[in-house]
Amino acid sequence: MASATVTRADERRTRRRAISGSVIGTALEWYDFFLYGTAAALVFNHLFFPTLDPLTGTLLAFGSFAVGFIARPIGAIVFGHYGDRVGRKRVLVITLLIMGISTMLIGLLPGYTTVGVLAPIALTVLRFVQGFGLGGEWGGAVLMSLEHGDPRRRGLAASWPQIGVPLGLLLANGVLTLFLWLTDDAAFLAWGWRVPFILSAVLIAIGLWIRLHVTESPEFERLAAEGNRVKHPILEVLKTQRRELLIATGSRVGTDVAFYIFVLFVVTYLTQMVGVEQTTATLVVLLSAAAMVIFIPAFGALSDKLGRKPVYVGGAVGALIWVFAFFPLLESHDLGLMILADFVGMLCWAAMYGPLAAFTTELFPANVRYSGASLGFQLSGILGGALAPIIAVALYGNFKSWLPIGVYVGVMLVITIVSVLVARESSKDEHALTPGSAA
Repeated sequence: MASATVTRADERRTRRRAISGSVIGTALEWYDFFLYGTAAALVFNHLFFPTLDPLTGTLLAFGSFAVGFIARPIGAIVFGHYGDRVGRKRVLVITLLIMGISTMLIGLLPGYTTVGVLAPIALTVLRFVQGFGLGGEWGGAVLMSLEHGDPRRRGLAASWPQIGVPLGLLLANGVLTLFLWLTDDAAFLAWGWRVPFILSAVLIAIGLWIRLHVTESPEFERLAAEGNRVKHPILEVLKTQRRELLIATGSRVGTDVAFYIFVLFVVTYLTQMVGVEQTTATLVVLLSAAAMVIFIPAFGALSDKLGRKPVYVGGAVGALIWVFAFFPLLESHDLGLMILADFVGMLCWAAMYGPLAAFTTELFPANVRYSGASLGFQLSGILGGALAPIIAVALYGNFKSWLPIGVYVGVMLVITIVSVLVARESSKDEHALTPGSAA
């Protein structure tokens, strides 16, 4: 009996370590990623594209932001292959290093006035490297948490790494807000924005230490012991899992668009279109992100009880309706209403993002799960998050109105709703994580 108790205690300890490693590492990597996005809205248009008018400079800054999304499917293919072939843990260590080094180097880049056109070129290259690393991060972090977790609570287990997104956003905006408060505009543009990027080196070292002490996924170890690994996982996905790949991609498109409107474009809209101070705009996002740390796992757990599809679709419908109240509330110039606008939008997003990880991974069998889930997730990033800020800025520039932006977000959310509805419900499927079985 004592032996059984020790075994259960060891399992719980291993589970907690795997989940904490996934959450902390993912939060640090998203810190790097969102640091760039926020800096693109506040700084990069001035330092790397200074010869253009503010709106065009912002558009090109977001263009360099989009390059990271183009790199993410490439990273998903490369790291997905090795994640399915040699293990989840090794890949997660590599992706963490790639993200950390590239982010630190961005903080050391000279501006346009120093090296001319080389500055935006170097910025874009480093952004590509960031996206490449992040392309392999999400799938591995989710699988480590999911495959170590309780099979009866897969929605909750898979949702824990998802909170790395608001945690990273919270950390990135929090550090940038701190330096906005500590410096004046000239000092922030000269050096203040660089410090959070350089600090990434310290944060990544902490995350690396944690991940090196996490054990390999038991699902992968079982696959290796049974000789059930696929030689070319991505080819197997493209050959036998095309429908599942399309569902995974389509289900996240609207989720991604809504997120980047509520989190990234909102800063541009408040500062450049509404005329709100930068510190106020980042505070609005900061408060919403903090709340999502609680709501994402709550919706993940709810999907274990109600099913992935009802929770997911409920969030998408809510976001579709709310986006048409979102912009008028932002234009009120009332801080309380601006916070309400972003909070409700992010709450709807959390209802989608909480069950998304389990929903996506349960589409694919274990021997190609890293490749299939990662590729579907990252392909949608190109169609969703990469283009959302660019399209939103362009639409506002052409129409001088938020309404076309609302319509655009609504159309993308309809794609998500349809994609989720055509998938089968897998939350109660006890065999959803069986190695080599189709979900």
